[in-house]
Amino acid sequence: MQNHVLNYLDQIVAEKPDKIAFANDEEALTFAQVYDQSRAVGTFLHGQGVYKKPVVVFMNKHPREIAAFFGVIAAGDFYVPIDEEMPASRIQLILENVQAQILICDAMTREIAEKFDFGGKVVLYDEICQTAVDQEALENIRRRAIDTDPIYIVFTSGSTGVPKGVAACHRSVIDYIEQLSEVLEFDEDTVFGNQTPLYFDACLKELYPTLKFGATTYLIPRDLFMFPIKLVEYLNDHGINTICWVVSALTMISAFGAFQTVVPEHLRTVAFGSEVFPIKQFAAWRAVLPQAKFVNLYGPTEGTGMCCYYRVDRDFAPGEAIPIGRPFQNTEILLLNEKNERAEQGETGEICIRGTSLTLGYYNNFEKTNEVFVQNPLNTAYPELIYRTGDLGRYNERGELMFVSRKDYQIKHMGHRIELGEIEVCANTVEGVRLSGCIYDDKKGKIVLYYVGTMEEKELAAALRDKLPRYMVPNRMMRLEQMPLTANGKIDRVTLKQSYQSK
Repeated sequence: MQNHVLNYLDQIVAEKPDKIAFANDEEALTFAQVYDQSRAVGTFLHGQGVYKKPVVVFMNKHPREIAAFFGVIAAGDFYVPIDEEMPASRIQLILENVQAQILICDAMTREIAEKFDFGGKVVLYDEICQTAVDQEALENIRRRAIDTDPIYIVFTSGSTGVPKGVAACHRSVIDYIEQLSEVLEFDEDTVFGNQTPLYFDACLKELYPTLKFGATTYLIPRDLFMFPIKLVEYLNDHGINTICWVVSALTMISAFGAFQTVVPEHLRTVAFGSEVFPIKQFAAWRAVLPQAKFVNLYGPTEGTGMCCYYRVDRDFAPGEAIPIGRPFQNTEILLLNEKNERAEQGETGEICIRGTSLTLGYYNNFEKTNEVFVQNPLNTAYPELIYRTGDLGRYNERGELMFVSRKDYQIKHMGHRIELGEIEVCANTVEGVRLSGCIYDDKKGKIVLYYVGTMEEKELAAALRDKLPRYMVPNRMMRLEQMPLTANGKIDRVTLKQSYQSK
């Protein structure tokens, strides 16, 4: 039975030692190099007496950063990735939360790392990866491992401004690897193009299946996502055939006309998530890649990133949204109404998750953990945890699970309960709108729609009056040159609200 994620690396290095595993524009690491470097890092950490503890990895996005992750796991520890693009205040809060003994950095991040109030030891990756491997020590660590041991801590935003560290274990990641690989049909010929920062759980889609199949992952430079044509050319130059990106990265390419100049020549699998994919932009992708597989993925960080999928196998009308589909094996989706009962077809309820996709909870924060990792209200016979996502969903007439909105995007306006996400979906169907984000001014009772596109504000208002009930039509339309996005590519509604309030 598979009980440790590094078993994948052990197996593939014996089969394909010289094949490139991870690469960027500076360096490519083979599976043998990843294996050797990770075992050296694991031996170093063991020598420091660090076992079943968090180890902070603060490195630039690079193949060696991934090898550092695996080195932490080899030592029986769990990695905490941070990145210089994070605000310094957020990094400090993370360091205070995890209280790590070791911080691994590179030559580029060392100076920054030493400015933080950190009580542990700061070490250079390039030095510790030269450590002589202690084979016996690493074997002993592996023998003691069980699949509920933590593997990483990824921090999400908290409503109070304090980040929450989600701790995931080997079991949930292994099931994730196996299910995602089956759904997206990965194999040894898969070539991934990584988009997400390595401090997000979304990067799991490329990191661990690479080990399972002996695939290759290219870490695409961040700045290319500002230049759609160059980005597609990069995919072509590196033979990338599989991408698992946030919707905003995909729409940036289609909405800005990149396909009129260049098309992805090798893409066969396009997975997406994080936001609702505007149908007109999705249609543009499908028209360019008629033979490719398109899969909508859904899941929170607390559910190991992705736990639900929908293979797109039909056409969608302009006003439709793509379903989030069905759960992975060993996972069940419970749709609960306000009475904590199963929602009926067509009834909106909170999406709740049970099964092996559930993470361990929030590190050093039992209070927040107990708020959302709760007893299944449908089961009164024995202890059974579910995770309350805070996402609202419903089953459509086909029995497909649809994402509706966040609970905190639900407002009461003019006596009506409104999902702001529904307004965004509708706005995104309007010709001349590339992307939209909706907020609510609860003090003045106004719905405000920000959008990127060519359409004038008055024209958009008129178009929405034809598509939405009167009480749902935004009170203000505000056109932007560029939509603010979070680091993981989602619409930054906090920034939109702050911008509105400052006017």
